Amino acid sequence: MQDAVYQAVYQRSLNDPESFWAEAAEDIHWFRRWDRVLDDRNKPFYRWFSGGELNTCYNALDVHVEQGRADQAALIYDSAVTARIKTWTYRELRDQVARVAGMLRAQGVGKGDRVVIYMPMVPEAVMAMLACARIGAIHAVVFGGFAAPELASRIDDAQPRLVITASCGLEPGRTVEYKPLLDTAIDIARHKPERCLIVQRSQYPATLSQERDRDWDQQLAAAAAVDCVPVAATDPLYILHTSGTTGTPKGIVRDNGGHAVAMKWSMKNVYDVGAGEVYWAASDIGWVVGHSYIVYAPLLKGCTTILYEGKPVGTPDPGAFWRVISQHQVSVLFTAPTAIRAIKKEDPDGQQRRKYDLSSLRTLFLAGERCDSDTLTWSKQLLGVPVIDHWWQTETAWAIGANCMGIQALPIKPGSPTRAVPGYDVRCFDEHGNDAAPGTIGNIVIRLPLPPGTFPTLWNNDERFVHGYMARFPGYYLSGDAGYLDTDGYLWIMSRIDDIINVAGHRLSTGAIEEVLASHTDVAECAVVGVADALKGQVPVGLVVLKAGAEIDPTLLSQQLIERVRERIGPVASFRTVGVVKRLPKTRSGKILRGTMRDMADGKPYKMPPTIDDPHILVEIAEALRTLGYTVVDAPR
Repeated sequence: MQDAVYQAVYQRSLNDPESFWAEAAEDIHWFRRWDRVLDDRNKPFYRWFSGGELNTCYNALDVHVEQGRADQAALIYDSAVTARIKTWTYRELRDQVARVAGMLRAQGVGKGDRVVIYMPMVPEAVMAMLACARIGAIHAVVFGGFAAPELASRIDDAQPRLVITASCGLEPGRTVEYKPLLDTAIDIARHKPERCLIVQRSQYPATLSQERDRDWDQQLAAAAAVDCVPVAATDPLYILHTSGTTGTPKGIVRDNGGHAVAMKWSMKNVYDVGAGEVYWAASDIGWVVGHSYIVYAPLLKGCTTILYEGKPVGTPDPGAFWRVISQHQVSVLFTAPTAIRAIKKEDPDGQQRRKYDLSSLRTLFLAGERCDSDTLTWSKQLLGVPVIDHWWQTETAWAIGANCMGIQALPIKPGSPTRAVPGYDVRCFDEHGNDAAPGTIGNIVIRLPLPPGTFPTLWNNDERFVHGYMARFPGYYLSGDAGYLDTDGYLWIMSRIDDIINVAGHRLSTGAIEEVLASHTDVAECAVVGVADALKGQVPVGLVVLKAGAEIDPTLLSQQLIERVRERIGPVASFRTVGVVKRLPKTRSGKILRGTMRDMADGKPYKMPPTIDDPHILVEIAEALRTLGYTVVDAPR
């Protein structure tokens, strides 16, 4: 069989998960072995490796120093916005993190205390995360530059003893002052942290409060190094807040034991990366990708990880990623499709790529937003390496669906993240909880228990955990994504469940329509939303961004795209409206804000998303929608 190796591993993970994950756990250093591999006595609150004790920081740093990797590079900080590059070996990083941990302890932080980290992409942020893990504190990283009300809501939920921030973050052409945002957030928040540690950046030093604020460098100079503290495998490592539909952020909890086991296992089995190799996740530590694959997984595996402060374009050009790969000999790159689309938009012919030797690059992994076939194919032709689309969520911390390169490379189907990863029993249900026929779009669910590394609950909110994820289909985790399984067992994620539109009784995926639009040679990226229609219930509306240098007439382009959708999906789609825009509104992690655009087109008052990359884009989108005949409210509430 073409997939015999994969199938054998996958079936073993489902048939005997305790033996499967106990074997994986042997690769982790334990201070005390577990009593139970899987504790299922309080369903759906499953716990992995209960009774075991370990320390995540010890496994990420100290183990490698003790086992002969002390002088290997552990962390490379590459700041395109400051033209600074610095490398720490495993010994240097361990020693520095041990002192940072001592500094935290001097501020009164201990085991179980929460620390909010509100930082740009600077090495102190990584060190702060690892230092929290070292002493058993729980970190809650908030994306740097989040607005004060959003930061305040996360402070209130986590109730930290300490907040760590920097004086500023740096974006191409502008400086984001973090300290005033933090001050406002603390004023708004009900919970008042006892102390704030401030990393002063030379580009914009902040004014410190004598009573509450402390200078990072001054406190670190006086700190003594501390050893790792054993914690229970089921103790929280971190909280990561994701936006909730109620407006209250959801605090995803990550435990120590299952997380360490899954992270280290995934590096070899999903990404096919070994100790000593350079691995780069071009993301942000404020997102789950940054937690999992900038900080924890590469260090647990003994890799060299890259912390990149910059953009795919504009710092200084569309060759930024290729420069980093060439300069640091990156073996595997993990980024979002939106980053590749940005490069493709600015450099559609790949001129910048030709300037660099990318012979070290073995694989490109994409995740975070559905990857259309055109982007995947363009990347493969440009780089000459396998391009692997894979699918996962903040809740899971690692891949649900992927082409597991370290187990068996399977044939790639552009548009699909391939098969379910071992540990995940992925199904597709109709609205009644029955298995949908192959090729039929439904609700993507995962049979419980979820594998190690996934979230055991929400911070201080078990009820919301059950209601939001477990209640609709008992015994299954509701992913919130819509898609299907084909006859080969390949998984296709088409959109969020909310983005499935109902056109005159026909359920259609906006992702399928986007796939058609993206295939046009002049289209760099696109978005399709379902807009209310008096006759058909909903109709799809498309917004497209042109590639740099494209000179096609917008009316002609619209006609061509409408005809393409008619040919490939059918008249049932009722696709008749396309607008050309300069850019699409996105979150800072690259997700297109389809829900916001849908509300705008429907004439509803819309909320300014706290994660939006640039609020001014909504003004342009509003004008484009008005041109298409939609009534858009004047301003967000």
